[in-house]
Amino acid sequence: MSTYSGYRYYIVIAGKRNSGKSSLVNAVVNQNVSIVSDYAGTTTDPVYKTMELYPLGPVTIVDTPGIDDIGDIGELRTEKAKKAFYKADIGILTVDTVPGEYENEIISIFKKMRIPYIIAVNKYDENKKLNLEEHYRKLGQNVINVSAKERINIDNLKDMIYNVCPKEDEKNLIPDFIEKGDTVLLVIPVDKSAPKGKIIMPQIVAIREILDRNANAVICQDTEITETLDKLKEKPKIVITDSQAIMKIENKIPADIMLTTFSILEAKSKGDLKELTDGVKVIDNLKDGDKILVMEGCNHRPLTEDIGRVKIPKWLINKTGKDLRFSFIAGKEFPDEEDLKDIKLVIHCGGCTLTRNMMLRRIHSVTRNGIPIVNYGVIISYLHGVLDRVISMF
Repeated sequence: MSTYSGYRYYIVIAGKRNSGKSSLVNAVVNQNVSIVSDYAGTTTDPVYKTMELYPLGPVTIVDTPGIDDIGDIGELRTEKAKKAFYKADIGILTVDTVPGEYENEIISIFKKMRIPYIIAVNKYDENKKLNLEEHYRKLGQNVINVSAKERINIDNLKDMIYNVCPKEDEKNLIPDFIEKGDTVLLVIPVDKSAPKGKIIMPQIVAIREILDRNANAVICQDTEITETLDKLKEKPKIVITDSQAIMKIENKIPADIMLTTFSILEAKSKGDLKELTDGVKVIDNLKDGDKILVMEGCNHRPLTEDIGRVKIPKWLINKTGKDLRFSFIAGKEFPDEEDLKDIKLVIHCGGCTLTRNMMLRRIHSVTRNGIPIVNYGVIISYLHGVLDRVISMF
C-alpha cells in the first residue's frame, strides 16, 4: 500500500429490484442513506455513501438500481447501474430468490470485469426453508446468508468484505530504488494550466513518499532547471518532471541522471506500464480518418491549451501527418461498447483521481476489445522522442 493513504475502496451492491439492496446498504453503514420501500424500483440512480468500514478503512458504498428494471427508462437505469461496476473494488450481489437470468448476468459481468464478489442471500429470516445458499454456492465461493431487516450476519458480511477486498491495490509512486539520503529533483511548471495556489495530486504524493523515505525533495520550475542543478552539491538520483515540460528540459539533464515524468510513474503505479507503452506501436500505422478516443478520469473545465483536447491531438497529427478524428470522454464512468466501436487508439490521462483497480479495469476493458491504449505521459514522451529514456530505469 502506498505511503500516502488517500485510497478509498468502492463497494458496489447490485441485484434485482426489491431484493433488499438498499436495506443492505443501510444495515452495513448503520444509517438510513438509501430509500427503502416495498415498491419495486425505488432506487432510480446509483446512491453513493462514503464511510469508514472497520478494519478496511475509508470506503464508498454504491447502491445501484435494480438490474431487472423495465421499460425505456428502466433500461437507462440498468445501464447506469452497470457503469457503476467500473468503479468497483468489490461487488456484492444481493439475492432473495433462486438464481435466474439476472443473477447470472451480474455474476458474468463481475467475472468479465475481474471484480471479486460476494453473494449476499438476503431475507434469510423469511427464506430459511428455501436453502438458497446451496443454490448460490455453485456460482461463487463467497456466499453468506443475511437479513438486512433483522441485521442477521451483517457483522460477518463486513468481515467477508474485508477478506475479499484486494488489499495491495496501490503501489508506490516514487520508484523503490529511492533510499535514505537520495536527492530527487521535482520539476513542477507554474503556468496557466496549474491550479492556482495548489499542486496536483501526483506531485503531493511524490513529495510525501520522498520524505517518508528520509530522502530529499528539491523542487523547481522548468525555467530554473539549469540553475537548480548547478546549486546542488551532489547530483540528484532522479529528475521527475511534468510531462508537458519534458521537451524543454530533457537536453538539460545529463545522461548519467535518471529522468522520468509523473505520468510515467502513474502508468507504473496505477496501471500497466508495459501495456501502456506497447500501445504506441499503432501510431506509425494510423491512417486518415482513424478515430482516437481521449479519456480522462475526472471532469474539469477545459483550458484554451488543454493537454488532452488540444496539445496531444495537435502533436499526434503533426507526428503522423494524418487527418485523425478525436472524441473525448471525461469522468469516472466508463464509455459504452458503442463508444469504443472503430476506435484505433485510446489515450488516457494519468488517472490521479482513479484507484489502481479502476485504472487496470479500464485498461483491460479497452485491450479486451483489441484496442491499444497509452496514457498522457507515455504518448507525450514518445511524440517528443524521449520515451526510451524516461522508462529505461524500469
